[in-house]
Amino acid sequence: MKHFQDRVAVITGAASGFGREFATIAARLGMRLVLADVQQDALDSAAAELTAQGAQVIALRCDVRKAEEVQALADAAMARFGAVHLLFNNAGVGAGGLIWENTQADWEWVLGVNLWGVIHGVRIFTPLMLAAAQVEPGYEGHIVNTASMAGLLNAPTMGVYNVSKHAVVSLTESLYQDLKLIDAPIGASVLCPYFVPTGITQSHRNRPDELKADAPTASQRASQAMSDKAVSSGKVSAAQVAEWTFDAIRAARFYIYSHPGALGNVQKRMEEIVMQTNPGDPYAAAPHVREMLLAKLKGG
Repeated sequence: MKHFQDRVAVITGAASGFGREFATIAARLGMRLVLADVQQDALDSAAAELTAQGAQVIALRCDVRKAEEVQALADAAMARFGAVHLLFNNAGVGAGGLIWENTQADWEWVLGVNLWGVIHGVRIFTPLMLAAAQVEPGYEGHIVNTASMAGLLNAPTMGVYNVSKHAVVSLTESLYQDLKLIDAPIGASVLCPYFVPTGITQSHRNRPDELKADAPTASQRASQAMSDKAVSSGKVSAAQVAEWTFDAIRAARFYIYSHPGALGNVQKRMEEIVMQTNPGDPYAAAPHVREMLLAKLKGG
């Protein structure tokens, strides 16, 4: 996708983090915006700021776990703008702890947002984009699904999150191959950020009452503390990642990384799979991290 002026971008998780930065760049490029988020006050603020800058914006509160709300988002986009060209399935939440300590509510919440949100986005918007390509001369489209380096690696005490993000990587690779198979003028990319300062570690602020969390276990507290520290100390900004994402869209590049240096661990994991060796220590190159995690697990 090379042209953005007057095209339509749909962004979930648009009120903060990567989504907010995607919206800023899209507005700068002259795109019309459909913003969705579950946090109404932050969504209203983002929409007001972008509108004041001259962008055409509609904003809807949308819980991406729910198919009917994603459908309503699509209906609103089509009613206002008549087409969708760029889709960011970006909404995401985080949770951790030893995998057997995650409750059913934990799984339903994380998979509901991180995986089902992407499933609903792909299932509902891709047919609309394909239909637009049939009638709009020179149509260009692109879909970006936000996964994580946790979709390529499996660190301990991050199991529920790892599972959700591995599924997003697989879903997006499948989407890419299916679009290629039918020669659609729609590209696909998967964004795999590492530790970038966003609101992901505080996503429990928007956890729904019907999936209320139990009192955290020691491992969940340890995972939260480690994630808080790693994310807050990240040196790469969400704005930088958003710029790189638009560069990838222009170049039709599938994999998007915030920290390419972390790919050494991915290569090591792939080699273990091919060589049929047991999974190695993900903290082999940083044993102090494992030590800190173990200390927190023991209450240190």
